[in-house]
Amino acid sequence: MSISQFSKSALQVINIELQAVTNLTHSIDEQFELACQTILSGSGRVIVTGMGKSGHIANKIAATLASTGTPSFYVHPGEANHGDLGMFTKGDIVLALSNSGETAEILSLLPLLKRLGCIIIAMTGNAKSTLAVNSDFHLNAAVNEEACPLGLAPTASTTAALVLGDALAVTLLEARGFTAEDFALSHPGGSLGRKLLLTTKDIMHTGERIPLVTEEASLKQAILEMSKKGLGMTGIINNEGQLTGIFTDGDLRRCLDQDKPINEINITDMMTKNSVTTQANILAAQTLNIMEAKKINSLFVLDDANKPIGALNMHDLLRAGVI
Repeated sequence: MSISQFSKSALQVINIELQAVTNLTHSIDEQFELACQTILSGSGRVIVTGMGKSGHIANKIAATLASTGTPSFYVHPGEANHGDLGMFTKGDIVLALSNSGETAEILSLLPLLKRLGCIIIAMTGNAKSTLAVNSDFHLNAAVNEEACPLGLAPTASTTAALVLGDALAVTLLEARGFTAEDFALSHPGGSLGRKLLLTTKDIMHTGERIPLVTEEASLKQAILEMSKKGLGMTGIINNEGQLTGIFTDGDLRRCLDQDKPINEINITDMMTKNSVTTQANILAAQTLNIMEAKKINSLFVLDDANKPIGALNMHDLLRAGVI
């Protein structure tokens, strides 16, 4: 094949699969709606099954359902015929994938699943197949042709099944009112989970690690406190322990432009009053938004009495994976 023939072949595959996905708009019908309603009102799990390439798609659909609020897992139909049928219980909903609708390993399960009282949703490319006819609901994933020129390798049909499965999962997600925070609860180890679950309290510096000086402190004392705590700032508190100002590296550079000796400069003369602060119980991602909006690199965390209970900077957010 020439280089141009490679491109022509690839584009033909893409066009065939695009058409297969486009045709799925006709599959969003009453059967799809009833299937969604049944899953939403059901008390059991959604167990997805399929053989071969359909099995790979079924596994992915089960994972997507599980991570978006619908308890679900994949069971291999061959294994189900040899003991794993014990995973199915009364009230479970079985989503069975088979392009032909005649997969022997799945058909052999039908009488047993019905005896258990499972609801069966078939996803096939043949509405008149044995699986489709003997299921409670049928999701039509039919395609006009496979992208494989031999018409043998599952290509367009598996793409259609995958997209229809995504449509089912996302529709259920929206119907449940599933939120980004809910999603993060099932992804605590990923960056999304860190962004959505970490609060400011989880990453802020506390206790002796908070850089603070009193209003009576000299500029030299403030600089020493900044250097000791390493956050690029120090807070200034009054006799009640309330934050009255903040002194940063930027403020220090302004001081160096003055002719007055450093030992004679009082910190209250150079501090920034009414500085931007945050709260401990809000998400770290929200604190990041505050810092980015105000173009600042560090801030203090205050309690309801305006007293510093924590401090953090961009490096803390970066280490925590929030950025």
